[in-house]
Amino acid sequence: MRPYEVMVILDATLEESAVQAVINRTSEAVVAAGGTVIRVDKWGKRRLAYEIGHRSEGYYLLLEITLGSEVVAGLDRSLRLTDEVIRHKIVRVPEHRGTRPSRARPRELVTAGPDHDA
Repeated sequence: MRPYEVMVILDATLEESAVQAVINRTSEAVVAAGGTVIRVDKWGKRRLAYEIGHRSEGYYLLLEITLGSEVVAGLDRSLRLTDEVIRHKIVRVPEHRGTRPSRARPRELVTAGPDHDA
């Protein structure tokens, strides 16, 4: 099981009950595939960066899930076939997301002096 983030953009004209129905169907698909839904974050209606299918607004959802890598393609297909979904993206979250790699010390600046050829 690996952690994933699923960003879903729904049609902004949907009612709240239709939005909740999409969340429920997606959550049920994840659980049926043996995964878990960690968190559902409703971002609400937002302006799109560019028009998608003559739409300038969308309803954004972010789902944090854990899922086996072999069933991600099935979830992707399910979201692609859902009429209410304008766009979606499934991204695998790195295992050690909270820790940052240590940064190497910057190299000392070497300047060319009078006895160095530049």
